[in-house]
Amino acid sequence: MISEKLQNAINEQITAEMWSANLYLAMSFYFEKEGFSGFAHWMKKQSQEEMEHAYAMADYIIKRGGTAKVDKIDVVPNGWGSPLEVFEHVYKHECHVSQLVDKLVDVAAAEKDKATQDFLWGFVREQVEEEATAQGIVDKVKKAGDTGIFFVDSQLGQR
Repeated sequence: MISEKLQNAINEQITAEMWSANLYLAMSFYFEKEGFSGFAHWMKKQSQEEMEHAYAMADYIIKRGGTAKVDKIDVVPNGWGSPLEVFEHVYKHECHVSQLVDKLVDVAAAEKDKATQDFLWGFVREQVEEEATAQGIVDKVKKAGDTGIFFVDSQLGQR
């Protein structure tokens, strides 16, 4: 049985994951409008991945006898700058999500819920990958410059 405190904390993370999904979807729409179909495709996939995280967390709460909830999702930004600025924002956002997940692990530890700690460690490991991927894209976009940006766009479209 999951504690109410932990259930509430994971439900808050579900909301954060859904917000992230909307953020990446908004970025996808922006990139498509700007003619970067590869970046748009990558962002759509990222949006879907964030929703999968929300689903996994909801399923986990239910398996542990709790109640998963969908809360109000705040509005996401819709205006973006250059592709570099967008991906720098993605990197910062992924670092923020890592902090949120770390805090969840701390709650699970304080509640002495080893099963939830184990479940959440998968997200901790995934965030290491997410941060590295975002930073790698920032680095590629910087190195590509204006002349090579469409090559990076094409690469990310293969995701």
